[in-house]
This record gives sequence, structure tokens and C-alpha cells, in this order.
Amino acid sequence: MKKSFTGELLSGHKQDALEVPFDPAAEWKIQPQPLWRGRRGFPVKARVKGVAFDSSLVPRQKRFFLLIDPEVVESTGLVVGSRIRVTVEPDA
Repeated sequence: MKKSFTGELLSGHKQDALEVPFDPAAEWKIQPQPLWRGRRGFPVKARVKGVAFDSSLVPRQKRFFLLIDPEVVESTGLVVGSRIRVTVEPDA
């Protein structure tokens, strides 16, 4: 159930993110889960530039975004605007 795609690293108000080109509920046949107060989404395992990390796919404005922690951004040398290839899979 892994999915790989390329996107542009976007700046967010809490953390950077990458737009996801698919609907996780439709693609993986799973339902969103509570992530934190007031937010539902999809927990995932992700990998970018050889670095594996836990994250979430969250809906915003009828699209989905992969949240990328500042530590991952720093350790991989990414900057906002970078085009990156990422692999994600549901975190059962």
C-alpha cells in the first residue's frame, strides 16, 4: 500500500508540508482518525531522502497534506520550494 510521489515543500504556519496527490480514504480504503484535538487525518510512515519518520496526512481546503517535522526538514537539508520525492504508507 506504499505510494510514492513528488511535490514541492510548502511553508505552513505550524510546520512545513507537501501536497498529497490522492485521497487516502479512497486510495487505501481507510477512515480518518483523531490525531489531536480538533483534527482528524491519517497516521503514516513516510520516507524522504532516505530518512524515515512518522507523520500524518491531514485534509485542508479539500486537499490532503503530508506534515513534515522541522527536524526532518533540517536533517535532510530541505528548504521551502524544494521538489522532493516521498514515499508514504498507512501506519496501522
